[in-house]
Amino acid sequence: MVQEAKDNYADGPFYTREGDTGWTVFGCHGNCSKNDSRVVAHAECDEANAAVSVAIAAGGLPTDVSATLVSVQNDLFDIATDLAAPMNAAEQPEARMVPAHVERLERAIDHFAQEAGDLSGMILPGGTLSAALLYTARGVVRRAERAVWAAVEEYPDAMNRANGQYLNRLSALLFVLARNANLEHGDITWVPEASVRVPSGDEETASE
Repeated sequence: MVQEAKDNYADGPFYTREGDTGWTVFGCHGNCSKNDSRVVAHAECDEANAAVSVAIAAGGLPTDVSATLVSVQNDLFDIATDLAAPMNAAEQPEARMVPAHVERLERAIDHFAQEAGDLSGMILPGGTLSAALLYTARGVVRRAERAVWAAVEEYPDAMNRANGQYLNRLSALLFVLARNANLEHGDITWVPEASVRVPSGDEETASE
């Protein structure tokens, strides 16, 4: 993981000034620009984890949904650990993303999709607070996924593709959970050009 600070702050401040040049020691990748695609991917996944935490803390979610998302947060830390070490690193990290991570999310999607019922249609994000927070987390996760794939494209031999695959499934899971959160309230359906269309009853008046 990004190592700008000391491992133990007990005897010093919570800052080291070592990152003040725009560079950081990024795990086993060594000294990297803070704009390096690998560092950016790590930061985006960190933000995704925080967005999921807000959905858990403020969303009033059912116990089984919260438990699933807490597990997801642990997985996102696995991704952060994975990103900080090249696939061919001499010293392997504590955690790597593996197919089982992705498969577990697929099972969760299948399970919660049964509760959601009809998942068709173009839906606007929103509805209940729970749904809005889940949709927000989904947007952050989608951005994190793009950042991971950018790092994979730049460093194809060093980056683990399972990280991007997991984030792809996670965005799908959050969408399903958001639809579930609106079951009683109802989704907000997209109406193409709704803001500029004249209501049908006013068409004749508008043309005069």
